[in-house]
Amino acid sequence: MTERTYTENIFAGTRQDLLDRIEQHLRPKRFAHVQRVERTAVKLARANDVDEEKASIAGLTHDYAKQRPDEDFIAAIKQYHLDPELLNYGNAIWHGVVGAELVKHELGIYDEDILNAIRHHTTGAVYMSPLEQIVYMADYIEPGRDFPDVDEARKITAQDLGAGVAFQTKHTLAYLIENNQKIYPKTIDTYNAWVPRYLNV
Repeated sequence: MTERTYTENIFAGTRQDLLDRIEQHLRPKRFAHVQRVERTAVKLARANDVDEEKASIAGLTHDYAKQRPDEDFIAAIKQYHLDPELLNYGNAIWHGVVGAELVKHELGIYDEDILNAIRHHTTGAVYMSPLEQIVYMADYIEPGRDFPDVDEARKITAQDLGAGVAFQTKHTLAYLIENNQKIYPKTIDTYNAWVPRYLNV
């Protein structure tokens, strides 16, 4: 990515400034991942007529809180008066839903579309803006991902972003069920909203 200075009311600084802030909180492997997600998100934004600057910022910050200790998330849930039910989950849910609050208050990013993209990048949501869909899919299909059907997910997403969302949601839910994992209610809501709509055609 070439250096860019972001619009001041979205993030007060350059892309490199943001990278420097993020790198303080992530180990090298995770830091490389968020940069791949950013590149994928910008490509998807370009293909879907979505703001590339917002895609860049959302892609870089989606895992900003991923490697925080549990105590940070528990404190944030209480401090920002988030749904107490969140306390029954863990990092897989927290780093998106709660992480958006840390991005807002620590990085000064207040754009709600970006924050929702961070909130929903693992759980999805009944309604997702095009930017939210882009980050949801960019995290799933970035070039470092290597799992069964990832190439199919990439092909579907290139053809139809919403169909990509449905594909990912169906496969994620199946994975959680197969591995006897706790399912966050919003993931089921996402399945009901997206899978019948796009895959029953």
